[in-house]
Amino acid sequence: MKTLKKLQPGDRVAILSPSFAAPGMFPEIYELGLKRLRDIFELEPVEYPTTRQLGASAKDRARDLIAAFEDPEIKAVIATIGGDDQVTYIKHLPKEPFSNNPKPFFGYSDNSHFANFLWQCGVPSFYGGSIMTQYAMQGEMDGFTVDYLKKALFDSGEIELTSSDTFNEIGLDWSDISSLEKRREYQSNDGWYWDGEGDTQGISWGGCLESIDEMLRHGVDISTLEAFESIILLTETSEEIPSTDYVHRVFRALGERGILERIQGVLVGRPKSWEFDKPLSEAQRKAYKREQREVILKTIRQYNAEIPVVQNMDFGHTDPQIPMPYGGSYRIDVSRKTISAFF
Repeated sequence: MKTLKKLQPGDRVAILSPSFAAPGMFPEIYELGLKRLRDIFELEPVEYPTTRQLGASAKDRARDLIAAFEDPEIKAVIATIGGDDQVTYIKHLPKEPFSNNPKPFFGYSDNSHFANFLWQCGVPSFYGGSIMTQYAMQGEMDGFTVDYLKKALFDSGEIELTSSDTFNEIGLDWSDISSLEKRREYQSNDGWYWDGEGDTQGISWGGCLESIDEMLRHGVDISTLEAFESIILLTETSEEIPSTDYVHRVFRALGERGILERIQGVLVGRPKSWEFDKPLSEAQRKAYKREQREVILKTIRQYNAEIPVVQNMDFGHTDPQIPMPYGGSYRIDVSRKTISAFF
């Protein structure tokens, strides 16, 4: 993987909507995110033509991605939010504008497709840290998230990851402007769930499980089986709150493709178990998380009996969030129960 340059206060960063142009629907949330980027991180956002353009064509969104990476004045690219259609066009992007101009990209969910594309170009990125969700958190940004975003943006070297004490998964209505002053409800976090033996290390690849599923279904270029022998899988599930059976089937597909037997470890983000159209009770949420942990571990063990599997980590569709290095190196120490990543 290529080495990315770290940012400095005052740097210009591109703000793009490679998937859903949520800023066009919720401008007040978007503007709050931009304000936080300026005030807390001292970075200057640069908006592109399709950032607020609802229904922008794949061609136009691709144009903005290429323009942002080719502009030497742009030092990083941050997605506004995810979506559901990157699989239709990311695979058609030319590689040269990105491999020749490596710079940090931040995004998750549907942006797994672009992160995977950059991975194929030898360009690492960060899985997390979107404008509409992390930067525009109502009330105030989460301090845990701010700390790790600063590490990703400005720091380099090996950093030992930590687990947050509390977390949030119950959202506030973006269409209610008064919610901008409210603070989300947090609850105690269980910490990491460990299983497996032996210390290991590797380079990360993966993303949102639903996006990984689409990569497999649509024949998108991913790592070779040989390269998977050096990979630590990062994965988490989205606000769609997929069924336990679905999660099992996608992991089984990874097993049947020969991937699970080769990888060096699996890091799983805390699953989201509440959404406006699925307002599960606290008991139902706990049961959902437990059942997902169990089926993930059971399925992995059918193909690989020993690799470390660490679940309930702070990345993905809940908060707080670590922007996980994607294409970065990790060390997993099972005996000490520590995970370090190179930022």
